[in-house]
Amino acid sequence: MSRRYLLGFTMDSTKNGAVPGEPVKKDENSRRGNWGNQIEFVLTSVGYAVGLGNVWRFPYLCYRNGGGAFMFPYFIMLVFCGIPLFFLELSFGQFTSLGCLGVWKVSPMFKGVGYGMMVVSTYIGIYYNVVICIAFYYFFMSMTNLLPWTYCNNPWNTPDCTGVLSTPRANASFANVSAVLSGVTEIVNRTKRTSPSEEYWRNYVLNISDGIGNFGEVRLPILGCLAVSWIVVFLCLIRGVKSSGKVVYFTATFPYVVLTILFIRGITLEGAVSGIKYYLTPQWEKILDAKVWGDAASQIFYSLGCAWGGLITMASYNKFHNNCFRDSIIISVTNCATSVYAGFVIFSILGFMAHHLGVDVSEVADHGPGLAFVAYPEALTLLPISPLWSLLFFFMLILLGLGTQFCLLETLVTAVVDEIGTDWIIKNKTYITLGVAIIGFLLGVPLTTQAGIYWLLLMDNYAASFSLVVISCIMCICIMYVYGHKNYFRDVEMMLGFPPPIFFRICWRFVSPFIITFILIFTVIQYKPITYNDYVYPSWSLVIGFAMALSSVICIPIYALFKIAMSEGSTFLERLKNSVKPDPDWGPALQEHRKGRYATTGPESVEVCPLKEDLKDEGKEKLKEKEDEIGLTIPGSNGSTLNPSPSA
Repeated sequence: MSRRYLLGFTMDSTKNGAVPGEPVKKDENSRRGNWGNQIEFVLTSVGYAVGLGNVWRFPYLCYRNGGGAFMFPYFIMLVFCGIPLFFLELSFGQFTSLGCLGVWKVSPMFKGVGYGMMVVSTYIGIYYNVVICIAFYYFFMSMTNLLPWTYCNNPWNTPDCTGVLSTPRANASFANVSAVLSGVTEIVNRTKRTSPSEEYWRNYVLNISDGIGNFGEVRLPILGCLAVSWIVVFLCLIRGVKSSGKVVYFTATFPYVVLTILFIRGITLEGAVSGIKYYLTPQWEKILDAKVWGDAASQIFYSLGCAWGGLITMASYNKFHNNCFRDSIIISVTNCATSVYAGFVIFSILGFMAHHLGVDVSEVADHGPGLAFVAYPEALTLLPISPLWSLLFFFMLILLGLGTQFCLLETLVTAVVDEIGTDWIIKNKTYITLGVAIIGFLLGVPLTTQAGIYWLLLMDNYAASFSLVVISCIMCICIMYVYGHKNYFRDVEMMLGFPPPIFFRICWRFVSPFIITFILIFTVIQYKPITYNDYVYPSWSLVIGFAMALSSVICIPIYALFKIAMSEGSTFLERLKNSVKPDPDWGPALQEHRKGRYATTGPESVEVCPLKEDLKDEGKEKLKEKEDEIGLTIPGSNGSTLNPSPSA
C-alpha cells in the first residue's frame, strides 16, 4: 500500500484544491470538467444570486416595511434560513458532481423535485431574458445626445404628459422662461401625473395593448434585442463553465463599479440625503407585523436563488474537497450586502428627484419594471450628461441579468447532459446549449408582443413563487429525514474534512424547514390577484398562472408514483421502501473519492460501513446487520476512512 494512499484525505485535499492558493491546472473530473479555479465558482455564484431583484425589489420592500427596521428581520432570515439552505444546496451538488436531476440518486423516488427545478428554471429563463433584452434596448437608445424620454413633444406622447424640463430650444415657440417652474407646479397640483418616461415605456417601447388576451403585433426592436441577448448568453456558455467562468470576471464585478459610480454621483445631488433617510429611517412598530417578517423571509429565499437548481448545478463543477461551507457564507453575505448597497444608490437618486419635484419620496419610489424603466430613467434626465448615466445604469442591469441567466441556462443543459450521460453528448454539449438557447428564444417571442408585459408579470408572480417554497421544503425533508441526517452529515464530513457546524445541523433539520413552511403559509394568506397599474387580470389568466405554478410541483407526486410502480417488490410497501433507497451509484463521482462508506470491491457493489463513533449508538446487533451488506473500514486520522484492502 503506497504512502499516498495511506495519507488518504490529507494528500487528496491538497491535490484537489482544498488548500487555498494551491495551483491546480488539470481538471479533477476530466470527463465532466471543473471550474478553472474557485474564484470562477464564487464569482459565478455571486452573479447568479445577485440579480435584478437586488436593484428593483429590495429597496422597495425596505421602505415599505419600516425602512431600517426591515434590516433586522432581513438579516435574521439570512442567518437562519438563507445561508443554511445555500450551504445545503452547494454541498448536495458538490458531493455527487451531478446537476439537479442526477443528485436524486440519493433517493430516486424524489427525482421529481429535480424535474420541478428544471421547469422553474425554464420559466424564469424565458421571461428573465426578455427583461434583459429590454435593458439592451434602453442601453442602445441611450447612445444619443438627448434621451428620448426627456420631453413630451414626441409622437407617442399624449396631452396628459407633463415633463419636469422645458422643451428643447428648437420647439420653444410654445415655451417660456418659466416652463420648468410651471411644469413642476402642474405636476404637484395634478392628482395623477403622466411622465414622459412612463409614456415612452408604455406607448413606445411596449406599445402596450388593452389586455393580456390582445397580443397585437410583435415589437420588432424588442425581438431583435431578445435575439442579441440569447446570442450573448450562448456565446458565453459555448464551452460550459470553461467559458462562462472567464466571462464572470467581468459580468460579476463590473456592476459594483457602476453601482459605486452611481452612488458617488447620487450622494452629491441635492436632496439625496432625504432619500437615504427615507430608505433607512426605522419604523420599529412594524417589527411586530408578521407581514414584515414574511417579506424578509421571502426576499432572502428568492434572492439567493434557492430551489431553482442553479446552486446545485454550479457546485457540481467544484472539486470534491472544495470548502463550499466557506463559499456559501461569502456568496450569501455578498448578495445581501449588494441589496443594501443598491438601496443607497437608488434612493439617493429618488431623493434628488423628489426634491426637484417638491414631492415626498414615496410618490416617486416604485418597484419592479416601474423602477428600472420608468422612475429611475426619468431621474437620470435631470442629471448633467444624462446619456452617460443612462448608459451606465442599463449596462449594469444587463450584466446583473446575464449573471443569473448564465446559470439558468447551464442548469438546464447540465441536467440534460448528466441524464443522458453518453460520451457523445458530453463531447457535443455545445449543441445542447445551442438547442436550449433557440428553444428559449422561440418561447420568449410571445413576450415581445404588445401584451408581453402582462405575460411577463404573470410568469414572475406565479411560475416562480410558492412552487419554489414547496420544492425547497421537500428537498429538506428528503435529505434530512428520508436519506437521513446522520448519513448526510457523514457525507459532508467526508467531503470537507470536518462535520457541518452544529448550528447548520439544527437549521437543516428544524429551523429552516419551519421558516420555509412559514413563507408558504404567509404567501397563501397574503395572496392577492395580480394587477398591473390599473389593469386587473381576468380570471382565465389567473388560472393559467396557477397552472404554471403547479406544473413544477406536480412533477414531484407524478414521478414518485411512477418510481414506486417501477420498483421491485410484491407489495406497495416493499416497492415504496425500494424506491427511496439510495441508488448504488449514489456518492462521489470519482473512484478515488469513494472511500470509507463508499469503497467498492466490485463493479456493482457499494460497500458502506458506519463510522466508529456511531457504533455506540447503533449497538452490536445493527453492526452485524450492516456487515452483511458492507465492508469493514479503518478510520483515518482526520475523520475520513480508508479501506484496508489494496484492491479497493
